[in-house]
Amino acid sequence: MRFDELDLEDEILDGLEDMNFHEMTPVQEQTIPVILEGHDLIGCAQTGTGKTAAYTLPLLNRLLLEGNDENVVKALIIVPTRELALQIDQQFQGFSYYAPISTTVVYGGGDGKGWDLQKNGMLNGSDVVIATPGRMIAHLQNSHVDFSHVEYLILDEADRMLDMGFSDDIMKIISYLPVERQTIMFSATLPPKIRQLAKTILHDPVEVNIAISKPNEAIDQSAYICYESQKLGLIRELFAEPSDSKTIIFSSSKLKVKELAHTLKRMKLDVAAMHSDLDQSQREEVMLNFKNNKVKILVATDIVARGIDIEDIGLVINYDVPHDPEDYIHRIGRTARAAATGSAITFVNEEEQGKFHQIEKFIERDIRKAELPASVGEGPKYEPEETRKRGGRGGRSRSKGGDGRGHGRGRRDRLRDKPRGGSSSRDSQPSGEAAAPTAAPDALRSAESGAASPASNQGAPRPEGEKPRKRRHRGGRRHRRGQSATANGEGAASTDAGSAPSGE
Repeated sequence: MRFDELDLEDEILDGLEDMNFHEMTPVQEQTIPVILEGHDLIGCAQTGTGKTAAYTLPLLNRLLLEGNDENVVKALIIVPTRELALQIDQQFQGFSYYAPISTTVVYGGGDGKGWDLQKNGMLNGSDVVIATPGRMIAHLQNSHVDFSHVEYLILDEADRMLDMGFSDDIMKIISYLPVERQTIMFSATLPPKIRQLAKTILHDPVEVNIAISKPNEAIDQSAYICYESQKLGLIRELFAEPSDSKTIIFSSSKLKVKELAHTLKRMKLDVAAMHSDLDQSQREEVMLNFKNNKVKILVATDIVARGIDIEDIGLVINYDVPHDPEDYIHRIGRTARAAATGSAITFVNEEEQGKFHQIEKFIERDIRKAELPASVGEGPKYEPEETRKRGGRGGRSRSKGGDGRGHGRGRRDRLRDKPRGGSSSRDSQPSGEAAAPTAAPDALRSAESGAASPASNQGAPRPEGEKPRKRRHRGGRRHRRGQSATANGEGAASTDAGSAPSGE
């Protein structure tokens, strides 16, 4: 179905024509007429199917017909991240080029000037406010924003917002809105908590489901079953030849993202890192450079797994297997958007096999296992059930880092083996090199230099006559001195200081 077959105003159709929007996607075809008729709606569709246009176009059309003589806020869109808020605003600007519709984007992380711009935009009666929950709460409490005239409420990426703990904030914001309004909710999944939220805030909604929790069929999915130490060699092979398309490499930990981006830059690859430690201006610069082809490879956490619509992303690489199957779908959904095609490759080490098998069961298909390049060497067999029997959980990985064969050593082992009076592992770093935050980045360095794993002789028999090492008590010197492990407010959690972070 074409957009010009809808009952949209000429100003909207002219904007669509200039943006080269002609044919509707299935989610647009099923939801736009419902929204135009004024019904509440809960829409569920896979990522990359055009959900943003599905609600922005009918909203713009209704705002254009009604006008805004009183200069009040008439529509509120709540989203989980500032990146998605900015992207939605960009689409509004394009679709409403010929229509006198104003928008204000409200998100945190800026300076006082940004706060004043957001405040003044809402107080002066912007037609549409696009906001993240936390910042919107702050304005409602401090800027005396009037939402008593809001007629349209839209929640985008609702499941993501609930996962991020915004449920109470959403209900707080809704308490400032009129009861009589049109409410639209879009979500990539419909778990029980989303359905409960829908029952609370929607009135007799129409439900639209489009290919729930299934990857786009236009994505060529494959996986390399490898050891952890082989992953960097695979990156080297994949980028041996230049490519015109963009690539996103996902990792679940922001510290690992930093280490990986640094390593790839040393390999002379055109790389930028994207993670939550960047401030707003840095995030915007990274995304702008990526969008404008100044950066070809983006190494990122799941912060860009949703709501980022950038053209020409031809390849998505999961450097490590995501924790949840739905995260996998969102990650690979960054490619093959609209009518385009793309590829998604996942690196699966031994301890991630069970977790990867859960993804295969979730999407109800076996993902093709690609043969490792000869330069990388032979990898392990894909035996997810055997891995689970040996202790793998199939859920969160219990990876100890190292090279994927158990060759990484935990913090307690390093402390136990360190000679007294010797320098710490932090002191042993070369000048100018930051200490590795996890064992996995150590494997990146060793793979890059071609060095063998430092613990590759684990399990070897003890030389004759050598006395076994005594295991150091977990409490350290305090217990030997008879002091409490929680003295001076330091609890047992301090013994985990060297463990790998959980990421974003």
